[in-house]
Amino acid sequence: MSASRVSLPGLHSPGAGFDEPFAMLDACHERVRRSLDLLQRLRAYLQDKGCDDSARQAARDVLRYFDIAAPLHHEDEELHVFPALLAGSADAGLIALVRRLQADHLLMAQRWSLARGALQALAQGESQQFSNADEAALQAFVASYADHLRHEDESIYPAAQALLNASQTQAMGQDMAHRRGAGRHAGNQG
Repeated sequence: MSASRVSLPGLHSPGAGFDEPFAMLDACHERVRRSLDLLQRLRAYLQDKGCDDSARQAARDVLRYFDIAAPLHHEDEELHVFPALLAGSADAGLIALVRRLQADHLLMAQRWSLARGALQALAQGESQQFSNADEAALQAFVASYADHLRHEDESIYPAAQALLNASQTQAMGQDMAHRRGAGRHAGNQG
């Protein structure tokens, strides 16, 4: 999609309910992808059109997602998905993948702390463009998600779903809702 046809502000996606926590995790991955896409479109938009209200709003949207929802999503995985696999799987390859994804979460947090300053400065009108260093930090952050999401979607979530029984899955959904201060059927955060 070319930058000239891009509409930047806002991300809209249907929410999944906490009564289906793996559907919620899948919906979160869709929002991650949309937020990363918005960040990429913002970068192109700035080079093509420059900074304006639309660009500043897009920066605020990306900041909001990765400051609030993404950490909650990672916490969901760290509290419920990864421990289930580490405790219940005899598959050495799967366990190694879980350990790698846990390390990815730390790397993503580090890369986000470097990338968010550039977005914050843009959102607050303190800058009009990303510097080369900003671009490198943003690209490193985006790149950290490349294989991570695919491995979770294709291997980790199906394996965890197979291990967890109905009461464990229900408790997982209730904890996810509770940590977000949401009702049991709310579904927009993650």
